[in-house]
Amino acid sequence: MDRDTITPLLITFNEIQNIERTLSKLDWARRIVVIDSGSTDGTLDVLAGNPRVEIVHRPFDSFAQQCNFGLTQIRTGWVLSLDADYELSDGLISELARLQPEPRDAGYKAAFVYRIHGRPLRGTLYPPRTVLYRVEGAHYENEGHGHRIRLQGRISALAGAIYHDDRKPLSRWLGSQLKYAAREAQHLLESPRERLGRADKIRLLGWPAPILVLGYVLFAKGAVLDGKAGWFYAFQRLLAEVLLALELLDRRLTDAAK
Repeated sequence: MDRDTITPLLITFNEIQNIERTLSKLDWARRIVVIDSGSTDGTLDVLAGNPRVEIVHRPFDSFAQQCNFGLTQIRTGWVLSLDADYELSDGLISELARLQPEPRDAGYKAAFVYRIHGRPLRGTLYPPRTVLYRVEGAHYENEGHGHRIRLQGRISALAGAIYHDDRKPLSRWLGSQLKYAAREAQHLLESPRERLGRADKIRLLGWPAPILVLGYVLFAKGAVLDGKAGWFYAFQRLLAEVLLALELLDRRLTDAAK
């Protein structure tokens, strides 16, 4: 695949701790589209210093709508959709040039190596994500606190990995988790139970999920062997599930009191 047929797409909001590392692995791209929702921390200054970056300002309403708007700004046949705390591995960058997609190939998904302040973990709960795909026919939909791309065609796996390394302050992470918990609770409570996976059915129960996720991350994913970085990640996942369990319980108690 000619990498000139690929345009990286970034969604940003106050990513000064991450954006330079993300851009450093995109120097092969002729044009990089950034949809920013009002950064005030210096992110825009860094972006403006890169002549290949085109910044489009749009107020944030949802991840799906932000991404769908971003797709309207792409002029190539393929898009590489990235968060601003992603860093492409050298192997994945080389792999992009070797790809030979067939007409039925709609996109490619990548696995992630999770980093805590630059320290890679043995495992993560972060699932593979479809990051490279044809623009034509692509559409995002909100799902819980996240978003999912809808494509028509075959999705293949890339061999190269993407590094996920969010170095924003812990207070920023905590504030985001409070919002995510509210959205995820609404999604779980409103979705038909038969459409939920096993993990979401456990989360819907409330109390078991935080206990189970701590043990799963520490021992099944090997975080206990990753030192302080592993414990940090395990406690993050524990707290995220506790916040969700509290949000579910609060909504149920509120409904019962009506």
